[in-house]
Amino acid sequence: MTEAARAEINPTAAGERRIGTAGEVFSAFLKLGLTSFGGPIAHLGYFRDEFVVRRGWLSEPAYADLVALCQFLPGPASSQVGMAIGLSRAGYLGAAAAWTAFTLPSALVLVAFAYGVTAMGDLSGAGWLHGLKVAAVAVVAVAILGMARSLTPDRERATIAVVAAALALAVPTAWGQVAVILLGAAAGLALPRPAVPEAATGLPLTVSRRAALAALGLFAVLLIGLPALAAATGARRSP
Repeated sequence: MTEAARAEINPTAAGERRIGTAGEVFSAFLKLGLTSFGGPIAHLGYFRDEFVVRRGWLSEPAYADLVALCQFLPGPASSQVGMAIGLSRAGYLGAAAAWTAFTLPSALVLVAFAYGVTAMGDLSGAGWLHGLKVAAVAVVAVAILGMARSLTPDRERATIAVVAAALALAVPTAWGQVAVILLGAAAGLALPRPAVPEAATGLPLTVSRRAALAALGLFAVLLIGLPALAAATGARRSP
């Protein structure tokens, strides 16, 4: 495989060379931020359709690796995947552009919607609101089906996915989710690994050790410091 083709599959494979700009990332994610409907699972489906199928920024294995990593980490998986895509395309500015462009429109719409609902009174029985809920279910279902075709292409991985879903539904707790992740990892290690082209393996981004340690330290400070600050200032979580 040529160096150009390798760089197209893995943007950091060719000597850490980026192949996009922060402006390009911002424009692509802004379109999704203004049009995407549904929750995090639906967002992952939109990302795959836009950046794997249409734009070719990532290969299927690389995108699957990103999704798996972000699902394992605490926090909103779709936001993490979006920032990782921006990072792989245009570095740290790309990550910031992806997060801003995708999150800001949704935040503004939610604030405006909240004020509108408050002004209109009780809308729990409104037909149009029920229609939005039904539409959200359809969007999530389409996203799951689209990702299932690429992430579970054989009987072994499809079986792991079905069993994991059944266990998650049977034990709908945080510990149940942790158990599903651990059991899925054990099953994946036990089963034969499918053949994957060498150039398509691995995460499509790299971060320096110094930056990774700084980010880990900041995460630890926020994880410990924010609850301590809330306790010291007498802040209480809303019921």
